[in-house]
Amino acid sequence: MKRVFAVLGFCAAASVLSGCVRLPAGVEPVSPFTADRYLGQWYEIARLDHRFERGLTQVSAHYSYGDDGEIRVINRGCDGPSGEWQQAEGRAKFVGSDDKGFLKVSFFGPFYGSYAIFELDPEYRYAFVSGPNHDYLWLLAREPEPDASLRHQFVKQAGELGFPVDHLIWVKHGDSRCD
Repeated sequence: MKRVFAVLGFCAAASVLSGCVRLPAGVEPVSPFTADRYLGQWYEIARLDHRFERGLTQVSAHYSYGDDGEIRVINRGCDGPSGEWQQAEGRAKFVGSDDKGFLKVSFFGPFYGSYAIFELDPEYRYAFVSGPNHDYLWLLAREPEPDASLRHQFVKQAGELGFPVDHLIWVKHGDSRCD
């Protein structure tokens, strides 16, 4: 439980220090975008390393509508050394138009960080997501083990946009101490 609070505090600090809600150079959010199709379970396939996710495996995100109409976000991952699931709950709001894949996400009070979907499968099977700068990058998919061609496409496209793809962490799914 202490780690979840540390994660939330770090996310809040990162949001404030990073200028809150902006886009990295070269990143353009997808449009059109339909939130209803994006809702549900996503698996984190790859990410750039950050303290708030360090050491986590089997990371997933679940998106749903909250009672207030905002998008509810539940991020969950297995902390192998402790054998415990770590979870953080947040909320997301659109930045501008709701038909563009640019949202701001908060896991702690009034502090928001960028969530920019810059590549999205037409069937909503995978998404490439960035934060406010080139230090934040994720590959999300509906299945925990997408094919190699998707991984290659992600690395190529993100690299061309200036993300340090040689530092990607490929998230392990399946066997864990948290089952």
